[in-house]
Amino acid sequence: MRTPARRMTLGAFSALAATALFTAPAHATVFNQGISVQSEAHIAGDGSITLSGTYHCEASSPSGAVQIKATVIQDATRLSIGAGEVVCDGAEHAWVAGSPLTGGIHPGTARAVAELQEIHMSGLMPRAIDTVALDEQVIQVVAHP
Repeated sequence: MRTPARRMTLGAFSALAATALFTAPAHATVFNQGISVQSEAHIAGDGSITLSGTYHCEASSPSGAVQIKATVIQDATRLSIGAGEVVCDGAEHAWVAGSPLTGGIHPGTARAVAELQEIHMSGLMPRAIDTVALDEQVIQVVAHP
């Protein structure tokens, strides 16, 4: 009995898809996660910079933790800062990230990137960091007294 090439191709593709589905890592994250960054960042007279936004996430895997990484990119300067504690309960929460150093950031147009990252631990050491949600947009850095 001869099997048509189309049926063989479909069978091979189905087997490949099933293999990929059932070999996903046990620490895979859930997909109900999101983050946003506000359209303004504030720079104080002392040079400190503050970004803010919102996020939501479900409980992280038992072998990991969740963090927010915020980055401001302006001219040739790239400043990455972390936000406070992340609560993953499915509700929307506000986040604020502040840095005492501007590293060359000044009032004007910039790019901001907010990342919700899941850290997978192996004992006390991080084994992998996955970005599970991302927002990137052009923002205004505004002088704030």
